[in-house]
Amino acid sequence: MKLATIKSEGIAHHSYFLSDQGEAVVIDPRRDCQIYEQLAQKECDKIRYIFETHRNEDYVIGSLELKNRTNSEIAHSKELPFKYGDHKLSDGESINVGSLRIQALYTPGHTKESMSYVVFKTKKRGEALMVFSGDTLFVGSVGRTDLYGKDAQTKQAEALYESIHEVLLPLGDDVTIYPAHGAGSVCGTEISNRDSSTIGYEKKTNHLLNLDKNDFVNGELEKEMLVPPYFRKMEEYNLDGPPLLPNNSLSKALSLQEFEEQTKSPNTTVVDTRMPYAFASAFIPGSLSIWLDGTSTYPGWVLDYSKCILSVHERKEDAKKATLHLHRLGFDNLGGFLCKGINAWLEKGKPTDRIGVLSSVMLKTKLNLNELTLIDVRKPREWKEGYVKSAKRVFVGHLPGKTNNFELEKPLACICSVGFRGSLGTSILKRQGFKNVYNVLGGMTAWSSLNYPTVKH
Repeated sequence: MKLATIKSEGIAHHSYFLSDQGEAVVIDPRRDCQIYEQLAQKECDKIRYIFETHRNEDYVIGSLELKNRTNSEIAHSKELPFKYGDHKLSDGESINVGSLRIQALYTPGHTKESMSYVVFKTKKRGEALMVFSGDTLFVGSVGRTDLYGKDAQTKQAEALYESIHEVLLPLGDDVTIYPAHGAGSVCGTEISNRDSSTIGYEKKTNHLLNLDKNDFVNGELEKEMLVPPYFRKMEEYNLDGPPLLPNNSLSKALSLQEFEEQTKSPNTTVVDTRMPYAFASAFIPGSLSIWLDGTSTYPGWVLDYSKCILSVHERKEDAKKATLHLHRLGFDNLGGFLCKGINAWLEKGKPTDRIGVLSSVMLKTKLNLNELTLIDVRKPREWKEGYVKSAKRVFVGHLPGKTNNFELEKPLACICSVGFRGSLGTSILKRQGFKNVYNVLGGMTAWSSLNYPTVKH
């Protein structure tokens, strides 16, 4: 038996390749699925099945892509009317892979159809080895329960508690847990940075498992979780089946002339993935600043699926990484990238825009003189750790719909942890007509390092 964990950065997604005696199963594959084929070829395995733990909401599932490439069979819960797939699994139903038996366990709570998959070492009852727990149980945490809204959250939290305590924990202390996400995922809070755990270890260390049902439910209701708008698109794709990617799905290199011509269309958006300090000095007017690693999640907050995406990168090879990130979020309408980068644009004297930058020292001076409005664009849980007293708090993903709250003529500054989301915030403000905007480089990290005052609520 062999097991490989495949991590997708940014969205903190974990998928798995499990093989035995020449047969393999993939659990919750990502859309760029060639890696599973490579693993199968390396071990001379045939991918027989694809298991989905639930209708994922934070990325496009790669099941149809992988089925199309390997002729494997897709299995998921019967509790949702999926429009694709070969096996609609009931609680307790089993499928054999090599000498292994994989049993579906109905574990609702995160979503109403959630399944976990427990692996036994023989086709008969045998010994439980591991469980792929999806978004039900994470290392150090549990899945979020708010996706159906506050009115339904109590019922979902109760179901999650029961799934964990009545279904997963009784599997035994020695059973290894392999969740669908790691630290940083939007599908849970305070997830540990360890990739796997055991049921016994979680019982001892995961404080959420030591709460009674009432305290567990109340704790879930108190959590403040952000719901990105792109979740709706992912839920649609992952229920109906996403479109297959074209054979050559990478963003194409465009000449300056080709790129400029496309920017003239109102149905295009330019995404600039350079570092914040580089973006600040000169960028194509109307561009959104989404740093390269940030393209794994933040496009889902600020980009329109109906628009064609053009991109500007620091290096040509960055286009591949950005393209993979965008495809995982379902952004397939990619017009291409400026092949020779921003230098080609500058050398031809094309129009540019810029934003101001501030150090923490400069920011403090301006705030003391009441010369600008500060916007803290971090997440709500970060504000709890401390923020600048006079700052307006608006998460960057919500900023496009909140700009009416600010005076058009007064200077604005965006602050985040170090400057990446601040850059995105300033680019949003620029697109909406604000002229005098600044990004605070170093962000709250620098502010705190200088022992400048903060407040907590």
